[in-house]
Amino acid sequence: MEDNAKLFYQTEKKKYSDKLEVVQKQLKLYGLIRFTAFVTTVFCVYYFLDQTGIMIPLALSGATFFVIFLKKYWRKKEEKNRFSALVAINQLELDVSKGDFSKLETGDGYKNPKHAYNYDIDLFGKGSFFQFLNRTVTNSGREELVAQLNANDISHIEKKQAALKELANLPKWRQEFSALAGSIKTEIETEEIIKWIQNYKKAIPSFGKWLPIFFSTITCLLLLGISFFDLSFHFLTLWFFVGLTISSRYLKKVNYVYVKAGKVKSTFQQYYKLLQVLEQKEFSSELLKSMHAKICGNENKASQLMQFFFDRLNALDQRNNIIVAVFGNGLLLWDMKQTYQIESWIEQYRNNVADWFQVISFFDAQNSLANYTFNNASFVFPSIVKEGPIIVADNFGHPLLSSAKRITSDCHLDAQEFFIITGANMAGKSTFLRTLSLGIVMTNIGLPVCAKRFIYKPIKLITSIRNSDSLAEDTSYFFSELKRLKYIVEALKEEDYFVVLDEILKGTNSTDKAQGSQKFVERLIASQATGVIATHDLSLCEIESEYDEIHNYYFDAEIKNDELYFDYRLKKGICQNMNASFLLRKMEIV
Repeated sequence: MEDNAKLFYQTEKKKYSDKLEVVQKQLKLYGLIRFTAFVTTVFCVYYFLDQTGIMIPLALSGATFFVIFLKKYWRKKEEKNRFSALVAINQLELDVSKGDFSKLETGDGYKNPKHAYNYDIDLFGKGSFFQFLNRTVTNSGREELVAQLNANDISHIEKKQAALKELANLPKWRQEFSALAGSIKTEIETEEIIKWIQNYKKAIPSFGKWLPIFFSTITCLLLLGISFFDLSFHFLTLWFFVGLTISSRYLKKVNYVYVKAGKVKSTFQQYYKLLQVLEQKEFSSELLKSMHAKICGNENKASQLMQFFFDRLNALDQRNNIIVAVFGNGLLLWDMKQTYQIESWIEQYRNNVADWFQVISFFDAQNSLANYTFNNASFVFPSIVKEGPIIVADNFGHPLLSSAKRITSDCHLDAQEFFIITGANMAGKSTFLRTLSLGIVMTNIGLPVCAKRFIYKPIKLITSIRNSDSLAEDTSYFFSELKRLKYIVEALKEEDYFVVLDEILKGTNSTDKAQGSQKFVERLIASQATGVIATHDLSLCEIESEYDEIHNYYFDAEIKNDELYFDYRLKKGICQNMNASFLLRKMEIV
């Protein structure tokens, strides 16, 4: 993490910690005032119980005073939660800058051995790029981020870069967005809500719009008649049971909506507030503007429409109160009114909800990418070209290694060119393969990379680095590897890929391995593939003389004064120093 980013997080943490301390004191004061007002009001009511001319004004004044400070208390409670979230956000970044990832999700569940590269390049899992990158606060945002990492999408890279550049320069706004998103805990996934809304069948008939209004009007007239015209109370009682009878007719369907409302309303509460934050912000980059237009394009803003729906869900949820459940339905047809409004909203906006949810998910995911960009200001955004080499990288290193430990290399790879990389154990071959692969993935989603210069002609990635046997599929290691190589060959028939291989055909004997590796590389060359292969088999390097597309590179190891030294730099040529025998002897294994 850059020093400027650390200073920002330290400053913001101090600012919000101070504000949190102040608001906590105010909460204690408001709590004391509310308690005092309640006790005083009760005492006054009791003391002046027989003097209604004094008691009623005191009771009303005390109740009003209590309600005012109750509202103040809840507003301060929201401020406290917001400041606490912002302190936690900045503290997390400071912890990560020290190498503490313990509070970050590993993403183990997103590993997929059948994906083009997901399983091979430490994209997910403990210590993975996802763990380092992810700051999403909604489940759908996290899924969106995972989808982008897995997409292998090479389109509109420059638009993605422009969006991240803009968002990276809005760290305070991004933190406010995350703090708000994390303040409300949802009970149900957005995908399930969308499915429910899109498949919902209306149950309340069309007269459900005017019947509650008519019924409530009659109720009011009956109450006026009883109060001022000496009308018998029996008429209201009869009308009350008529209302309960009508309400019971739709009880089963209302109960279904009620149960669902209780689960989904927290999501709509969270999302309408997030939509408000987004609607109030103007963006200049094309990608952000196009997503922003999805929530601001209609006459009514998406946040207002979603808030209305939340209010209706919340109103229906009030039937949990026995007074509302009995008297609200008996006298006002409460359930019918609220359910009809919910159903009408669903019918009108069922095709918009998915877009609104998508916008929130998109910005939540972009927030993580922009946060990474902000934290690594010295990294460069690749220059995207349509013609020329696939990759030209200067001082190219792995982004997860600290700057103190990171050793960089230069790399120039033309289209349809293949590198054979040799080197001793622990010399840096595998790290380079993962650096190269991760650099391609990062570039394709619009992120800056760890390099001084990076020129890139967009290409999809496919790898075979980490294979395993499978007891569940009754698959040996060797057969698993063959299936992976077959997968690569078939993929290359459809479109161009950058191929990354590490020590293929490990499951067979040396001679067979050497011959098979050579034939497979020749097959890749015939397919006009671009990529790299790391190997300990020096005989594979011999085919450089047969193909102009193949070039040998290596990582070196030296033994000095009976100690092993690595420089971890990519060099042109073939490795001459292997270290397995030395390490066996050094560790007293042989």
